[in-house]
Amino acid sequence: MTAQTAPAPVPASDPAGTDLHPLLPALLADDWEKVDAELPALLDLLFSRSAGEAWHKAGTFKNHLLDVYRTLALWDQPRDVRVLGLFHSVYSNEFVALKLFDASAKRAELAAAVGEEAERLIHTFCVMPRTRFVQKLTEIDAIPAGGLDLEKSDGSMLHLSQKDAAIFAIVSIADLTEQWHSWVDDVFQGFPWQTRQPVKENWAASLWPGQLMPSNEAWSLASRMARPLRDLPAELGLPVPPVFDRCRRILTQADEMAAVALYWQVVTRAHAISTPVAAVSLLKTAIAHNPDIAEPHLVLAQIALTQGDYDTAATHARIGLDILSAWGTAWDKRIAWSGWVAWARVLLQAGRTRSWPETLGGMIALGMVS
Repeated sequence: MTAQTAPAPVPASDPAGTDLHPLLPALLADDWEKVDAELPALLDLLFSRSAGEAWHKAGTFKNHLLDVYRTLALWDQPRDVRVLGLFHSVYSNEFVALKLFDASAKRAELAAAVGEEAERLIHTFCVMPRTRFVQKLTEIDAIPAGGLDLEKSDGSMLHLSQKDAAIFAIVSIADLTEQWHSWVDDVFQGFPWQTRQPVKENWAASLWPGQLMPSNEAWSLASRMARPLRDLPAELGLPVPPVFDRCRRILTQADEMAAVALYWQVVTRAHAISTPVAAVSLLKTAIAHNPDIAEPHLVLAQIALTQGDYDTAATHARIGLDILSAWGTAWDKRIAWSGWVAWARVLLQAGRTRSWPETLGGMIALGMVS
């Protein structure tokens, strides 16, 4: 277990933590032109294909694609990698039948919109054996200079260059962590070594959306997928994702499960918590098991505010805000990432201005940050 280090103090002139990633305000405001001047036209194309009407594991396909793009933007990935994230399943793939474009007849149309290189990445990502690719990432220590060879379902081989393999690993991590929660754990148990489970006998597990608990599997798997990215050659031009200690830390599944269990006991009041001290102990232990999660810090910040410990509240709120900014997605998916970011800024501002409601009704008035 690794403890999360505290960030630098936030200046009093910046109580709500505006000194974050420069794209964060535009992403929160859905101001797509400020994120990227060409993005509105790409979104018009995507939305014209009914992406907002298609279901996806944690919402709609439109939201999933946008959220993966957001993570890649916050990871400062190159333009073509971000566009890949935005269109990453539009030709369908081995997991989903969400064909927004026909790969047999419409590749030229998409290439004209996004560029030939971006379209090539999108098409390859859709047709490659994704499960085998994820397995391969967890089996290697680094992506070889010669790339990776993957066996497809028909027995033929697909070669990925080192750069393509690294790009697909980065996008796969963003894709996995954006959509995974406890319901996906149940229906895709053991991924990427899952077995077929009949729905009739497992009907209760199939009921969507389930409890919406944080995943017991996804973050530990993502850490193993990320490890081969920790020392990418500079000439590839791909920033190392700023998660799992820049892809150097492996999270064990045992630690992941412990963090979920401890956090869930507090937020659902399943544990017989009689004092704030008990809740704080559980949450700090959860963080020690998994330092890459923001939400326990935000609960700790709120508890500290209720006790008048404003400095502790500000510290935890800022750590949580930094983690949310680094990931671009929520771990506790009961609330959207944007909601967690807004709440983190409310908590940080309250800690810095040393002000918190004295009554439960006063909580309703919270919201604005300066």
